[in-house]
Amino acid sequence: MVTDLGNYLHISPGTDIPRVVNAIVEIPKGRRSKFEVDKETGLFRLDRYLYSSSHYPGDYGFIPQSLAEDNDPLDILVMVNEATFTGCLIEARIVGLFRMRDRGANDFKVLGVPHRDPLFDEFQDLGDVPAHYLREVEHFFLTYKQLEGVAIESLGWGPAAEATAEVRASVDRYREKGQVKD
Repeated sequence: MVTDLGNYLHISPGTDIPRVVNAIVEIPKGRRSKFEVDKETGLFRLDRYLYSSSHYPGDYGFIPQSLAEDNDPLDILVMVNEATFTGCLIEARIVGLFRMRDRGANDFKVLGVPHRDPLFDEFQDLGDVPAHYLREVEHFFLTYKQLEGVAIESLGWGPAAEATAEVRASVDRYREKGQVKD
């Protein structure tokens, strides 16, 4: 099935690819509800509630006009001080990459910060992010599906250079294929 992600196809992947990207928020920070863009209607739909008492440690969504190895848009977690809302577009500066496997397949998560937020001006690379926050993010992704019986494997963190290379590869993959396919 060819999908168009509604109007999200028309949003640029970013203003300074691969360093500054557009992030479309599906799940605001602090939520247990798993929202996703419905690939047929373009609307946000409730996919499920997390089985655990965990909540998303940042605004979570995707980079438009990108295609990750799992045939979905590339995932991004934006470190925010205050949650935004589902459907919000955040211009995010890439600072790192959390590499993980979900059901044996690569499912990498780009870590970004709001590009124009003065509280994050100094955040340029993974070393600028508090170590405890990185541990929280890793713990979240390693445990959020445990009660569903899904094992997640951590492959560790990568710096901004590795994350921007993943963004570039995902944007190029999208352009080569023309659009996201299921």
